[in-house]
Amino acid sequence: MQSITLNLGSPNLTGLHRAGMAGLWMTLQQLGKDISKGDRPGQLDWQLSSRQILLDWQGNDFEVLDWLLKQSFQTSPEGFISLRGLNSDTLPPEQKWVLHQGMLRTFLQHTSTHKSDGKVSIVFTIDEVEFPLSYKSIKSYAHQDFAKNLCDKHGNLLNKAIGVAGWLNPGAVVRHTAFSSSTSFEENPTDALLLLFAPVACYYFLLRSKLRDKRAQYALVVPEVVDLEAFARIRQHREWRKSGYKDFCATGLGDAGLQFLTHESVAHTAQQYQVKSCQVITFGSVAWSSQQMTRTELHLIEASDRACENYQILRQIPFFKNRVRPGDKGGFITVSFARELITENLAHSHEWYQGFSTKVNSRELFQKLTYDREGLYQMVQKSKWDTESKQLFVQACHQAIGNTYGKAAGRADDSNTAPDFDRINVKIRSKLGRCKNAASFRAFITYFWSRAGKVSLVQDNWRELMELITGEENWKLGRDLFLLALASYKGSKKKSSDLEEEEEEEEEMEEDNMTGSEGYETDEEIDEEEGFNYEE
Repeated sequence: MQSITLNLGSPNLTGLHRAGMAGLWMTLQQLGKDISKGDRPGQLDWQLSSRQILLDWQGNDFEVLDWLLKQSFQTSPEGFISLRGLNSDTLPPEQKWVLHQGMLRTFLQHTSTHKSDGKVSIVFTIDEVEFPLSYKSIKSYAHQDFAKNLCDKHGNLLNKAIGVAGWLNPGAVVRHTAFSSSTSFEENPTDALLLLFAPVACYYFLLRSKLRDKRAQYALVVPEVVDLEAFARIRQHREWRKSGYKDFCATGLGDAGLQFLTHESVAHTAQQYQVKSCQVITFGSVAWSSQQMTRTELHLIEASDRACENYQILRQIPFFKNRVRPGDKGGFITVSFARELITENLAHSHEWYQGFSTKVNSRELFQKLTYDREGLYQMVQKSKWDTESKQLFVQACHQAIGNTYGKAAGRADDSNTAPDFDRINVKIRSKLGRCKNAASFRAFITYFWSRAGKVSLVQDNWRELMELITGEENWKLGRDLFLLALASYKGSKKKSSDLEEEEEEEEEMEEDNMTGSEGYETDEEIDEEEGFNYEE
């Protein structure tokens, strides 16, 4: 008789192993509902608790494990990957597609890990816009036949470590083929079994990053599991199960991780079980390996109260939400550049506006940022600031910018010309960009405020603002806050024709900027599969 005990607290387990244990727990729970003990080989049985899984069976180990893996990892009649632990055959078609694409672009990206019988076309209708997509129909994949790697030629479970390929633990690959023995990764068979089930517990996001472009095309969110039963309720929550294609488009690493951590089901469970972190891995193409997806970034995101609260405020602002746009080749999703900047900061425990002045370093990026002017303005008003003086600083800059624009408009009226506010912004940004230390920023901001005329917020709150102006350590934050003020300034209402023209320009830029790449396939194939029409 064979007996295996898997404990969530084992010191040799990584976050991916613990996620795999949760995936196995969910799979066994569903198998128990679908197949009775008498119909399982070797009288396979299990006991499930919040921290532990106990497996036992009789007879040949290979026969039992092979049956377990083939029952756990299947394919649907449509050629989608089907995971019993998620009861994925009952998921909405859009979420089946996301799960399928997510696994193929992270765990199973290499063509040697799966067999396909060709491309299949599919059309989703989202917000009354048609999305013609395609996907690779799968006949089989590596998880289904892995039992032979866990057992010896006699069918007995191995008692020695086995090599772990990159598809089983994304990113854990041999770095130097000349030194494979010292740079490869190995696992004992039971730990490798856990890694097999990690895809069941993980979450998958399609990324639309303007900061990292092709370097970040997919995000794999690995949750920190501290209670197996509680996590199963999260992963199987009805709100997750009814999510669609649009819900799984994120701006980047931070957006994907925080979307998971602040989800209603997760947030409720976090209060009870302290689930306050997740690991996010991004995949994309890099110059030195353009023919394959590469793990490009890994970050542990911890859900601090202020970060999650600010993210939830951001998510409630309509101007930051994903938008469906019709295009010549079908619908596509546009995402907010400002949301990417903010969520990256929140994920790295920075102030939500930190680094704006260094990251938005071109006219094109500044223009993209100003498309979110209304959303940024609402964030200035609604977000949770660490100090009131920083919010006052932005509001004071708004007053000064308004005065500056007003003076320019007055001069234009005198000469019967139209005021060129874009030219003014270029000049202001150029001068701001030359602020390389506290002294130069102090000179810039005091000159700007003095030239703007009476700025009541500066006069009434001078003491509170002094630290951001004269502080040797805070001048960079002051520079970021000024750029935020410039991008979020709301002047007089534009004419409707101007707003329509700006929105049309934004849509054209979004459709032109949509890019995609695929490891082991062409960029054109990826564009077709994912409804991403981007050529930059």
